[in-house]
Amino acid sequence: MSAIPAIASVVVGVALVVAGASKLAARDTWPAQARGLGAPAWSIPIVPWFELVVGALLIVQVARPIMALVAIGLLAVFTVMIAAKLRKGEHPPCACFGAWSAKPIGGGHIARNLALIAVAVVAAL
Repeated sequence: MSAIPAIASVVVGVALVVAGASKLAARDTWPAQARGLGAPAWSIPIVPWFELVVGALLIVQVARPIMALVAIGLLAVFTVMIAAKLRKGEHPPCACFGAWSAKPIGGGHIARNLALIAVAVVAAL
């Protein structure tokens, strides 16, 4: 196993674990923010747990290439949701990291997600 993809996997994994745990810690704030971003109602209770599982598997290197592809897909969906809101001129609070991310969405959120996607691509190698 090469060190660079393994390190990339841990970086993306930690980001996902922190995001999932922050959403759970935010309690009622996370679902409200997620609705504001346009998340489907059925996905709201699932997303934090999904992030925790994918992130943990990336950290411990279980099925790393597959989990990295899953992370890429997840981050791509989040990025499209943010871009759609920005295109409409809407700037709801970012629900990315629970209560830590009450800042309105903007181009920086897209840039951050694209950077994480790039790191996840490296993790998939």
